[in-house]
Amino acid sequence: MIEAAALSGRPRPEEIVMTRLLPPLYEGHAPIFLHLAFEEALEAYDEWGLALPEPTVEFEGLQVPISSLFGRMRSCTDILPARVLDRVSELLGPGSITGSNPTYAEAAVAMRAVSVERLKGGVPLRLAMSN
Repeated sequence: MIEAAALSGRPRPEEIVMTRLLPPLYEGHAPIFLHLAFEEALEAYDEWGLALPEPTVEFEGLQVPISSLFGRMRSCTDILPARVLDRVSELLGPGSITGSNPTYAEAAVAMRAVSVERLKGGVPLRLAMSN
């Protein structure tokens, strides 16, 4: 079960330091390099092995956990490009992100929730969907 705190987007204490390494959004908009890091985080999530620690993405020479990156983007009002929406749908299942103009925020909240669930020992969503 996904914890309510994960769905609310509240960072875990150990994420606070990592999230501060990422630049803030400007009036709900993320710089392009955060968009690109988000896409890298999606790929890292997809490759996350069962017994492996949380994957990271490189940002300005530092390794940032993917859940921190998803957490930073949870209030990003930028429209999600079709290719990114398709990738999120591959990872979370069709219809996981709905609406005529889905945003990075919608995708980030969903991806952060499944990442936090994995960190707590949950089954990867792809495996759970195949059973």
